[in-house]
Amino acid sequence: MSDGQYLTGRILLAMPGMGDPNFEHSVIPIFAHEAEGAFGVGIGHLREGITFHDVLREMDIDPGVAPDCPIHHGGPVETGRGFVIHSPDWSDDSTMLVEPLGALSNSADILRAIAEGTGPARWIMSLGYAGWGDGQLDEEMHRHGWYAAEGRPGILFDVEAEGRWAATWAAEGVDPALLVGQTGTA
Repeated sequence: MSDGQYLTGRILLAMPGMGDPNFEHSVIPIFAHEAEGAFGVGIGHLREGITFHDVLREMDIDPGVAPDCPIHHGGPVETGRGFVIHSPDWSDDSTMLVEPLGALSNSADILRAIAEGTGPARWIMSLGYAGWGDGQLDEEMHRHGWYAAEGRPGILFDVEAEGRWAATWAAEGVDPALLVGQTGTA
């Protein structure tokens, strides 16, 4: 890898025809891209049959004033581990601030704060994450599997999950219908 953290703070979009059905229409904010690998949390697909209140009850947290919103499919790694992508107006020891996306936390404290009405103003919860080993994401980028879009908090927080892929492409000025999933070599 050449640049170290060049994808941190960007949003990965799965290219049409990527070839991996697990990532079709994926929207993955990248929170770390280092020599050892990369880490992101998916926000483009919802998990079936589970809501925020279900997660809170599973952790013995009274839902309080928290809305009972859907949970996102964060990725295929550790699918039971929760992550909250949120505005930077709340933090604890687990919080990772990544501009321009906002913040990422994975403690029970953020769940309690949301339930009590003292959490971040804006947030999304995902279960699981996407992870890449040393050089793996760079290789996938070279094979045209992913497009690195600008990190736009408005799309994360203001667009529903099923519309984020198309909205991010539109914000980049790209019509994904005109893209091809494969290229040739000369």
